[in-house]
Amino acid sequence: MKVAVAGCCHGALDKMYETLELLQRRHNVRPDLLLCCGDFQAVRNEADLRCMAVPAKYRHMQTFYRYYSGEKKAPVLTVFIGGNHEASNHLQELPYGGWVAPNIYYLGYAGVVRFRGVRIGGISGIFKSHDYRKGHFECPPYNQQTIRSAYHVRNIEVFKLKQLKRPIDIFMSHDWPRSIYHYGNKKQLLKMKSFFRQEVESNTLGSPAASELLQHLKPTYWFSAHLHVKFAAFMQHETNSKEELPKATKFLALDKCLPHRDFLQIIDVEHDPNAGDSLEYDAEWIAILKATNSLVNVTQSSWDMPENNGLHAKWDYSVTEEAIKEVLEELNHDLKIPCNFTLTAACYDPSKPQKNMEPVHTINPQTTEFCAQFGLTDINDRIQQAKEESSGRGECEEEEEEEMDSTGSAEEPSEYNTDNSGLSSFNPDEIMLDEEGGDEDLSTCSVDPSPDHPPEFSTSFSDIRVMPDSMAVSSDDATDSNNEELEKSGGSRQGEERSPTERSLKRIGADENGNSGVKKIKRRNQAIYAAEDEDKTD
Repeated sequence: MKVAVAGCCHGALDKMYETLELLQRRHNVRPDLLLCCGDFQAVRNEADLRCMAVPAKYRHMQTFYRYYSGEKKAPVLTVFIGGNHEASNHLQELPYGGWVAPNIYYLGYAGVVRFRGVRIGGISGIFKSHDYRKGHFECPPYNQQTIRSAYHVRNIEVFKLKQLKRPIDIFMSHDWPRSIYHYGNKKQLLKMKSFFRQEVESNTLGSPAASELLQHLKPTYWFSAHLHVKFAAFMQHETNSKEELPKATKFLALDKCLPHRDFLQIIDVEHDPNAGDSLEYDAEWIAILKATNSLVNVTQSSWDMPENNGLHAKWDYSVTEEAIKEVLEELNHDLKIPCNFTLTAACYDPSKPQKNMEPVHTINPQTTEFCAQFGLTDINDRIQQAKEESSGRGECEEEEEEEMDSTGSAEEPSEYNTDNSGLSSFNPDEIMLDEEGGDEDLSTCSVDPSPDHPPEFSTSFSDIRVMPDSMAVSSDDATDSNNEELEKSGGSRQGEERSPTERSLKRIGADENGNSGVKKIKRRNQAIYAAEDEDKTD
C-alpha cells in the first residue's frame, strides 16, 4: 500500500490534502494512509490557540477547525503524533490516543496501532531532561512553565514502548533520535545548517529517549520532523546473537508544510491483503498498557522506571502470548477502533470571534470509554481528583510547584500569570535556524521537490552504517540535576539545563573565521510561523 508521510503540518490541513489530491490528478498516485510527524496543531477555537507555546503574534487559526466541525472531512485516513507546537489542552484529552476529527487519529502520548496489517507506533512531544522523569501532571489553564512541559516526553512512555517484543514496521517521533545524523550525509547537513555543528560534534543534537527506542525497536522505517529540513539516513543495527537476523532502519526527516516545499514523501509498504481498511488496536500494546497501568503518575515528582538493579521486585513488564490472547478475547477478536469522535469544545466561528475564550480541563468521552473497556486509569480524571484534593487541603498551586519541583527548570520563576496571551518571545524549547538556505533537501533524493515529480523513497538512502553500542544514549544519561555524578562534582548541566541566555549564546558564537553569527541566526519559531512572508517571496 502507499503511505504518505508529512513533516510539521502547523495546522495547514487544506494545503496538505490539496497536495495529495494534486498528486492523484497528475500522477494517479493515491495514498491509502497519511502520517504526520508532529506540530499538527489541532486548534478548534481561540482557547486552543492560548494553549500553544508560541508568541501571540504567531497564533493563527489555520484550517483544522473546519475538519473538527464537520465542514470538511479528511480525504485519507490520517494518523499523527504531537510535537512542540500543539493545542496541548486538546491533545491532553486523549492521552491514550483517539479521534480529533472524523478520519484523523492522534496516537496519544505514545501508541501503537495497525492498518492493513502494518504496525505503526509513535511517541509525541520533544525531549527535555528536567521533565523527563515526571508524571503527566499538567492541565489547563496552563502557566508559562506547564504550557511547555505539557508536551515534553516522559520516561513512562519510553518504558512502555520498550516492552514491545513484536516487530514494528513504522515509527514516528517529532524530534530526531540522537546520533542519527551519523548515518546520513552529515557533511551536507552541516554545510546547509552550520549552526548544528557544535551539537552534532558533541552528539547532543536530538533526543536520547528516541535514540534509545530506535536501538530497542529497530523499526523498518522511522520518520521525524521538528528541524524543518529533509534528511535521510540508513542504519544497520547490530545483532545480539548469531541466530538473530540483521535489521536495518530507513530514517527520514521531513520538511515543514509550505508551498513549493517537498514536505510529503510517498512510500510503498508491504501489507496484509486480507486485512480490512479500518484502523485497528494493537493487541500487544493494549496488553502492555494494562500491565503498566499501576505505574501511572500524575505528580510532578521525579521518579525512575523499574529496572533490574535490586531496587524493584518487578522490572520486566513485557507481556506474554497469553496476555495478548486475553486482549483478543476481550474484543471478540474485533480490533477495529470505534469511530466514536465527539465534539468536546465549541468550534471556531469566523463570524463570531471569541478572543477571550478560556481553556478548560476536559475529560474526553473517548478516553473514558477506552479506559473502562480495558481497565485503565483515566489520567485526566486522576489529575482532576488530585486538584480537588489539593484544593481541599488549602494548598495553592505555586507553593506545591515550589516544594515538589526540586529537579525542575531552574531558569523560570515559580509564580506565573495564567494569562498566556502575552507569552515572552523566548521559548526555551526552541532552537535556532539560519535565515538562509531553509529549503535544502538533504535526503540525497534526485527528484524535483514538487507535485510534478512524486518522490521515490527508495532513492533516499545510500549510506549504510552499523550503530555501535557506545553511541546509544540511555535516558539514564540524561536525568536531572540529582544525577549522582553531578551531586558529587557540584557541576551544572549543559544544553537543556542552561539558562535561556546561555542557551541562546551557545548557538550565536563566532564561526571558524571568527565572524559573529548573530545576523545569520533567528529564533526557530520565527522561521516556522513566518509562512505568510515566505509565501509572498515564493
